Amino acid sequence: MKLSLCNEVVRDLSFEEQCRLAAALRYDGLEIAPFTLSPEPSRISAKERRHLRQVAADNGIAITGLHWLLTAPDGLSLTNDDAAVVARTRDHMLAMVELCADLGGNVLVHGSPEQRQMRHASSREAARETAMAHLAAAGDAAAPAGLVYCIEPLAPQMTDFITTVAEAVALVEAVGSPGLETMLDTYAAAGGEAEPTDALLERWLPGGHIRHIHFNDRSKRVPGLGDDRFAKIADCLKRHRYDGGIAIEPFDYHPDGANVAAFASGYVRGLFEVLEDIR
Repeated sequence: MKLSLCNEVVRDLSFEEQCRLAAALRYDGLEIAPFTLSPEPSRISAKERRHLRQVAADNGIAITGLHWLLTAPDGLSLTNDDAAVVARTRDHMLAMVELCADLGGNVLVHGSPEQRQMRHASSREAARETAMAHLAAAGDAAAPAGLVYCIEPLAPQMTDFITTVAEAVALVEAVGSPGLETMLDTYAAAGGEAEPTDALLERWLPGGHIRHIHFNDRSKRVPGLGDDRFAKIADCLKRHRYDGGIAIEPFDYHPDGANVAAFASGYVRGLFEVLEDIR
């Protein structure tokens, strides 16, 4: 398992400083929110992509993937069935697959809750059909590039499309693209699932569709700074020999991004080191 930091946590720093800090805190990689790189991420030049990848490598860290895929530019939607919006969104999603590959990543996490509300479509049926077509195209583009495109289940208070792992797995199986899978976000799971997160993983990990994990507390803080406990989750991942990535993605950065990044790295690495000792 590789531990990554979602880079928006420290987006007030330059990209080089983000890489240097993450490496110093023993993260294996940065998971990039494209809006932190550019308001038009699809237009990042080939030269700049090579530069970003080299900066990460020079600082001893990988770029592991992308998330918050539809946040910038404005006007994108996974579910809106207006022809112009469909075309812009499809082009952007395919461009994000290309950007991820160019940066050396291996996973894309499709969260972007506001940009997948079903109210943006002419009907719920149209919303689902539009989303499935987008995700099929993204998965089909990701697979030959050696990438995985993950639809992220989000809690009902965040969105109304794909709010549980069960719904995500059903969608992935219905689409049937070799590059499309799902993932689990512990904050979203705490807010939208009927069972504890460790039980959820026990049920869904064996099927192979969960290919990525976001660690965050239901308080929106990093693991260890809220009331959630992660030992059972870590134990479940170890027992099932989960070999995907774990990314730290808080939404509350108190007291500041660098300090919460440091705390989370120590807390999560400590959990897994204890499990290694036990075994």
